Amino acid sequence: MIPLRNNFPELYTGYMKTKKTALLGLVLAYAMILSYIESMIPFFFGVPGMKLGLPNMAIVFLLYLYGEKEAILINVLRIVLTGLLFGSMFGIMFSIAGAVISFITMSIVKKSDILDVRGVSICGGVAHNIGQLLIAAFLVKTSGIMYYLPVLLIAGSLCGFINGFIADSMMKYSKLLKA
Repeated sequence: MIPLRNNFPELYTGYMKTKKTALLGLVLAYAMILSYIESMIPFFFGVPGMKLGLPNMAIVFLLYLYGEKEAILINVLRIVLTGLLFGSMFGIMFSIAGAVISFITMSIVKKSDILDVRGVSICGGVAHNIGQLLIAAFLVKTSGIMYYLPVLLIAGSLCGFINGFIADSMMKYSKLLKA
């Protein structure tokens, strides 16, 4: 067998771009399925709209596998597509706000190399909740909504840890996916 990488670099480059595009499509589908499953799970602990953040494990996985550009692209596509399919423009707005703050936080923490995948995911979960609370406080024009902050900090930490643990487990198989 003739190695593509050495003898046909242009074919190898095209192959790798196709492989990456296919993988990103699969991760987008995975994140959308997790969003749909999450919307069907009755999860109520006294805070309206509280969710487990399951799609975040796919985003954390991509952040480590490919980097920021691919992870933010898939995150935004997931939010918009699932919002259009299963939600509302109001839901898209809240999700985008939380996702942007969460993503910036995760990128900074990842670059600092202080925490592992689980720690980055915890920071993302907490930042997502803070971002959504800030948007909610702005929309309802009261800071009284910050009453939910302690519960959301605990939930973001716990769910972030679980999602980070799963993303970290997925990372063990990432060597098979990226050349």
